[in-house]
Amino acid sequence: MPSYTPPLRDMQFVLHEVLNVVDELKMLPPYADIDADTINAVLEEGGKFCAEVIAPINLSGDKEGCQLDKTTHEVTTPKGFKEAYQTYIDGGWAALACDPAYGGQGLPLLVNQCFYEMLNSANQAWTMYPGLSHGAYECLHAHGTDEQKKLYLPKLTNGQWTGTMCLTEPHCGTDLGMLRTKAEPQADGTYKITGQKIFISAGEHQLAENIVHLVLARLPDAPAGSKGISLFIVPKFNVNADGSLGERNGIFCSGLEHKMGIHANSTCQMTLDGAIGTMVGQPNKGLAAMFVMMNTARLGVGNQSLGLTEVAYQNAVAYAKDRLQMRSLSGPKAPDKPADPIIVHPDVRKMLLTARAYAEGARALQAYTVLQADKSISSDDEDERKEAEAELALLTPIIKAFITDNGWIATSHCMQVYGGHGFIHEWGMEQFVRDARINMIYEGTNTIQSLDLLGRKVLGNNGATLKKFGKKIAAFIEEEGTNEAMQEFINPLADLGDKVNKLTQELGMKAFGNPDEVGAAAVDYLRVVGHMTFAYFFARMAKVALEKEGSGDPFYRAKLATARFYFAKLLPETASLIRTARAGLKPLMEMDEALF
Repeated sequence: MPSYTPPLRDMQFVLHEVLNVVDELKMLPPYADIDADTINAVLEEGGKFCAEVIAPINLSGDKEGCQLDKTTHEVTTPKGFKEAYQTYIDGGWAALACDPAYGGQGLPLLVNQCFYEMLNSANQAWTMYPGLSHGAYECLHAHGTDEQKKLYLPKLTNGQWTGTMCLTEPHCGTDLGMLRTKAEPQADGTYKITGQKIFISAGEHQLAENIVHLVLARLPDAPAGSKGISLFIVPKFNVNADGSLGERNGIFCSGLEHKMGIHANSTCQMTLDGAIGTMVGQPNKGLAAMFVMMNTARLGVGNQSLGLTEVAYQNAVAYAKDRLQMRSLSGPKAPDKPADPIIVHPDVRKMLLTARAYAEGARALQAYTVLQADKSISSDDEDERKEAEAELALLTPIIKAFITDNGWIATSHCMQVYGGHGFIHEWGMEQFVRDARINMIYEGTNTIQSLDLLGRKVLGNNGATLKKFGKKIAAFIEEEGTNEAMQEFINPLADLGDKVNKLTQELGMKAFGNPDEVGAAAVDYLRVVGHMTFAYFFARMAKVALEKEGSGDPFYRAKLATARFYFAKLLPETASLIRTARAGLKPLMEMDEALF
């Protein structure tokens, strides 16, 4: 069975030594009293919960899966899941970053995101039960009426109730403008909602006493397409005016999906048969409200793959140090043993370092981005809020797509390190690979994220937001330009920055002539920009590590070695990506459809 050790030292390095988050957070009124000791203590205790409570039921939960009673429509989660959830809410973990006005602890989103990285490492399938509740909370906090907030937010905050997002239907996934679920207005101001939803994560379970479904549906007179979608709260049990639970609502699980991974999470087909719902926000404006939850989920999905990358790396390293196979090509490294541990072999090291680099780069990018989310919500400076909001919007598709693509690569590498044992369930590695694969698909496929980045976030405002972020990179390059020790990091970063600028301009001109050029280049483009962000944060981490290398702490030597590996072995991928992005539309479209 795999093991897990929370990477607290690296988290503390990123938060306190690279990003100096305490100084940043203290500038935000809600966090004026925050300090490093508080952050560290919360994450240390959170790490214990992850390692001791939910990691031990990950492998068994995957094997057991969920069970649906087709008569009652109730879903039973694997053994130990309900008890673990009770421990979670008893510990106050659900309320970590929620508004104190609704019973929350009022800590920064950043702290919650670090905690969730550890949860995802320990047990992604379990983590999805409370995970979507945060998105439902954020959506209602931003768009709910005072009455809706009073009824739902306290219970979502303390974890007594969980939340879901009900978007996808059998005939439409990403193209939500095609959805058919209907909402009929009632005399009392509620709506009767009828339709079918699929792929609803944590759609039914016995962990919490109620499930708050956020459902997209159409009013009878709604305009066609995405401009005719409204958002509704549809609880599993109707909620009385005093907050108590009423009768069972007409929304139920009519089937469980049999999936490649995340077996222990109930991915449900949900049937709505005259279910009672209340509208969130304005009629036909539901998609805008739901985007609060969707964007929260996209950051969360990137965090899922960061968690899986980290735990897969940890276990692959332990195996590589222990497994004896063959001798080093340059002569025995363990002459007292019948063979050398496989960690001496260059390609094994390449696979391990790839996973390590992708985990450490992702951790820095995630922390920086969620810090912008905290600023966008809590700053009392309107200009700072707007700038943070724009940067958050720019980096969200990169987090979702780049980190999840890398998670698939990294977990596959780590399984390869195990050889044949990696393909066997009891070792745990093949589960990490299977679980990681969904992260590239849901919450908007990675191609959709790439189109969002290039088409909307970059070309949509003529590259203004990307240029602002680029100025931060340029300022760092200028600051370190005369530091000889930093040239191995600064020079390739500066070179890639110039190439991204030129590529962006070139693609913008092509798209002006034919918008399909965006679709032809977007996936490669996102990966190039993803590497640029990783290179920036690895350069910043290297700067700190160089300054402290003489302290004798081996952590800094390891950080420098990882940064050097990233720049030497992973960043050069951008050269081929830029070339394929420039190859454009013609090679993709010139074959007649009949020839496929």
